[in-house]
Order: sequence, then C-alpha cells, then structure tokens
Amino acid sequence: MDDLSFDDDYIDKLRNGELEVERHFAAHFGHLLEIKLRARLRSRTHVEDARQETLLRVFATIRNPAKRQPENLGAFVNAVCNNVLLELFRAEARTSAMSEDSPEPVDRHPNPEMEVVTADRRRTVDRVLAEMTPRDRELIRGVFLEEADKDEVCRLHQVDREYLRVLLHRAKARFRVAMGGSRRAAIGS
Repeated sequence: MDDLSFDDDYIDKLRNGELEVERHFAAHFGHLLEIKLRARLRSRTHVEDARQETLLRVFATIRNPAKRQPENLGAFVNAVCNNVLLELFRAEARTSAMSEDSPEPVDRHPNPEMEVVTADRRRTVDRVLAEMTPRDRELIRGVFLEEADKDEVCRLHQVDREYLRVLLHRAKARFRVAMGGSRRAAIGS
C-alpha cells in the first residue's frame, strides 16, 4: 500500500470509506502527527487525543464533496493539527490549577456585615454634619465627601488656598470632637 499517491483517486477512496485506504492514510499521517505532537505536548494521552482529533476532523472534511485538493493534503493535515493544538492550549490555560503559593481570589461579593457598618457610619456622619455650622458642613462635604476642586471651594467661600487649609483644619477638628474623637478615620486626617 506504500505505492499509493495522494491524488484524486486516493481522495475518492477515502471519501467512500475504503478501509484499506483509510488505514494507509491514518498510518502515514498518524506517524507524522505523532512526531509533531510529541514535541509540543507533555502527556502521552494528550498526544494520542490530539492525533485522533486531527485525523477525525480531516476525515470529516475529506468526506465533504466540495473539498478536493489532493496536492495540498499534507499541508491541510498540518493546519488541522495546528488548530487542534491551539484549542488544547487554550483549554488548558482556562482550566489549569493554581499553584499552592498563588494568592486567594478576591471575593467581590458585598460583605453584609460591612454594609451594615458602612450604613451606620454614613448615618453617624450625616447626623454630625447636620449639627455643624453651615460653613463647616459645606467645607467638609465639598472637599472630603464630594472631592470638589479646591479652587472651586475657595471661590464659593471667597478665600484663598492658604486660608482654605486653615478653615479645613478647624472644621475637621470640630468634626472629630463631634464624633467623639474616636472616629478620626471617618473623614481623613
């Protein structure tokens, strides 16, 4: 069977499912595929799976009546093998196990306890701000809570940047006292 050439007749016999020609094709290209796959894959099982998948896809394509280029058969088998390899590499990358020294994944779900604490802090800050003078309240809200542009805050309060620093220092001090001194981090230092 070694004297067979890859011509239209050979393709027709493959398309018609002649067992002897299929065996020849699988032996000939299977050997070449195995050489290529052993150089690229670690496990013998992966090599065999990729070889069989490549041959299966090539047989399926050859059975399609529109495909008829026997002179390109070797290149076609190689291209199909490359596609199978790429799919294996992508699948392995998606499912590869994390190493033991990998950091734990971050849980992005809201923590119910922290939501309660955050809501409680927000209510406390709102209560304390409501008790402050309008000017202190506007300064703290504008600069720290709303992160407004300091030049805009200066314009609204008709002060320069240096005096804004003094006003903010005083407003923060009064806020700390109103919060009981223990919640220094609630607004920033």
